[in-house]
Amino acid sequence: MMETYSAMREFADSWALLALTLFFLGVIAWVFRPGSTREYRDTADIPFRHDDEPAPRDQSDDEGAACHKEART
Repeated sequence: MMETYSAMREFADSWALLALTLFFLGVIAWVFRPGSTREYRDTADIPFRHDDEPAPRDQSDDEGAACHKEART
């Protein structure tokens, strides 16, 4: 039992730590890559897109369609 613990502890202290550090740095590099600012800004503005008026209805929507239950103010 102790040999298993020691082996797993050694793995966690070396290779797993290295793998998780590289994964973390990869995520940071992905988030701050050039050109991603516009994408994140657009995603962050989703709740405020139709702040002044409701979203326009599509022409193909049926007026009585029960599958579209979007709140319109």
